[in-house]
Amino acid sequence: MADDDEGAYVQVPIGHISSLHRNSSCPASTRDHAQASPSDIAAPEKELTMCALQLAVLEKAASGLGTLGFVWATVVLLGGFAITLQWKDFGFVTVTLLIEGTRIFGRSHELELRRQATWTLTEASQTSFHAIKSRSRFVFESLKFIFAPFSASNLRAANKVLSDSSRALEPCNHSSGSRRNMWHSHNMQQLPLPIRFISGLFYWLQLVSAMACVVLSMMRIASQDFGQTEEADKSNRDFALNAFYALALTDALVFLAEKVFWEWKVSYCGLLEKVNAECRLGPSGMVSIKRFFYDAYSKCVSGSIFDGLKLNLVNFAEELLFSSFGSEQLMGARILLALLTHKHLSDAALRKIGASTVVIERLIEMLSWENNPSEEEIRYSAAMIVSKLVDKKQYVLRIAGIPGAMESISSLLYSSPTTHGDMNDFLAFNLLGLFILKKLAKDHDNCVKMGNTCGLLGKIIDFTSICQGINPKAVKRSLKIVKMLAGTRGNTGLVFRREILEAGFTISNIRDILRHGDHLLGLQRLALEVLTKLALDGEARERIGSIGGIVMELFGLFEQPGKGCDQNMLRVEAGEALAFLILENKENCSRLLKHDRTMDRLTKALQDPLLSFSSSRILHNLFIFAGPQWSTQLIRVVAGFTPVWSAIMVERRSVQLLEVSLGLATQMLKMSPHKFTEQLHRACISEDDLVKKLVGILATYRKPFIKAPQIRRFAIELTVEMMTINRKYVKLFKDAGIARELSHVTETTSELECYNIFSGSWLMSKHQVSLDLLLDEAFKLLGRR
Repeated sequence: MADDDEGAYVQVPIGHISSLHRNSSCPASTRDHAQASPSDIAAPEKELTMCALQLAVLEKAASGLGTLGFVWATVVLLGGFAITLQWKDFGFVTVTLLIEGTRIFGRSHELELRRQATWTLTEASQTSFHAIKSRSRFVFESLKFIFAPFSASNLRAANKVLSDSSRALEPCNHSSGSRRNMWHSHNMQQLPLPIRFISGLFYWLQLVSAMACVVLSMMRIASQDFGQTEEADKSNRDFALNAFYALALTDALVFLAEKVFWEWKVSYCGLLEKVNAECRLGPSGMVSIKRFFYDAYSKCVSGSIFDGLKLNLVNFAEELLFSSFGSEQLMGARILLALLTHKHLSDAALRKIGASTVVIERLIEMLSWENNPSEEEIRYSAAMIVSKLVDKKQYVLRIAGIPGAMESISSLLYSSPTTHGDMNDFLAFNLLGLFILKKLAKDHDNCVKMGNTCGLLGKIIDFTSICQGINPKAVKRSLKIVKMLAGTRGNTGLVFRREILEAGFTISNIRDILRHGDHLLGLQRLALEVLTKLALDGEARERIGSIGGIVMELFGLFEQPGKGCDQNMLRVEAGEALAFLILENKENCSRLLKHDRTMDRLTKALQDPLLSFSSSRILHNLFIFAGPQWSTQLIRVVAGFTPVWSAIMVERRSVQLLEVSLGLATQMLKMSPHKFTEQLHRACISEDDLVKKLVGILATYRKPFIKAPQIRRFAIELTVEMMTINRKYVKLFKDAGIARELSHVTETTSELECYNIFSGSWLMSKHQVSLDLLLDEAFKLLGRR
């Protein structure tokens, strides 16, 4: 049946968990990409990194000009012309240097505080002495730099001070073998004044300093009143002063240009809001976008201008996952989830996440965070991300291969209202856990791991109950998992089927679904498929049949009138499950036959094109396995099996129906050989036509046919039985060329033709009489051996 909830990732509006997604709907401005191919759309954060690069170019140009101005002032003017400078120029130079130093000091701290505003300071448990010491050292070095005489060593120290503010903002690695990045901001003392106020103060301090520098420089360049001195010295001094004021003016203008560009892109054009909308991070995403932008700008300023281009939102979010603070972990999880649910960005984000084993391990670890209610949304987001990963086959084995992954995933099934306080919240975790397990169960090796996880199988089966409080979607997913586990091939499947039956109320829950799930046909069909898978094992068939009323419940579904396509499919699957249950099981055959009019109803179903195949299989197994005590009841209805002979002669719709009709006809002939001629006459079939049909079947299927592996066997069985009851059929078969076809069957016999049922390549329930013995019997009757 169709898996109608594939890709349905628990989009349920529940409690405070779902508030994460309520504001993530696509705004009108982001619908422009609707018709574009995902591969043609660049990551939205590239606009931020390009803007950071452009700003960094201006910042580095301003810093370079400022450094050159400092060197020119200290080495050329104050060092070479200090005596010949008049007091006005000496004051102007000194004030300009102080103003420039003030601007540099404000610039470094403004960037630091802008980033500080994106951090959650309330989570800092205590003031870090290291942070206080670091900040005090920065202030001391800045003052020392401004007021101390310049030298080459002082210049290097100045550059170090200017870069320390940016370098201090970069994440530091605290892990040994894992990427557990923690930010220095959480170790910084909380300031007595609001961060935004102080940041704004530094911002205006820079603007005032730059404008003052522009005014002072232009005043002196315009006046050209540099005092009287000897003509030789005057020309050099005037040039040196003009060069200094020009450098100071250019430095200030470049800085102001940077500010104007910043305000234009960020404030007027709304770059941050635009990227946030394109990434669909919602209102809370603005903090994440700002922080990402400041990180990119800081990297461009402190290192190469191209360092920031290497950043992307996925790597940024992955680093946050390894933080030791809940707010940063939640921020990282929200970013990843938003990108994975984005129509155009999900594939690229999924590849980046799936390529990092440590990130997947971190997400799996988060699934088990159920002790602290404050981590509930982090856990839910991690579960959503993992559900996206397991939806891709290439990541399934990688996730299942992580040590403890199954235990962490199974913890989602144990979430309860007692730990989270809201019924809907814990149900969301249950649904996600079942979805992840369902995807993992598609791999055989993962099924083995699930079976080895303590308590997991029993918990999955608990969700198959339709009692009050269990969501139908949870029942559906749990049934799908049980079906896949029960259908596992080989000895593993045998163990699973027995463990499923021993888990407690598996069959009782399935019976309740069959009885009370009339309005949930999908659940009923899944329950029938589970029964069919469990019935592959002989011991399981007996245990299933012993549950009160399960056999007749299946028969009731099989014969009830259909009300549509889904209802008809339900009847077909009920017949298939019933046919498996009575296979090689006398007790289940007796449970079915002891009810009145069972055989009459099955005989009537032979005439229904929809049910003819299933009813033929059921009758075939009843004739073989019911036992001699039911022979009278079986013989009584043989006369009504005319459609079986007709299906052999004219069936062209389904080779499976032809196969099972041959098998049923053989059992009918064994049960009442004296009525054989009468049955053919009633079906308007001549003996010659039947003989030619059987030989034609062997000629058509020269090799075993996977869709009907028993067709040649059943044709030979019917041939042998006909030649046994009347020797006249020997001549008819000889004349039709049966010997040649039997010889070819002898050379092409396969294992499939020796077993009743098989699962994949795993053969089960061997026939009592092998095909070789049937062929020997046929040749003896023909007089060949």
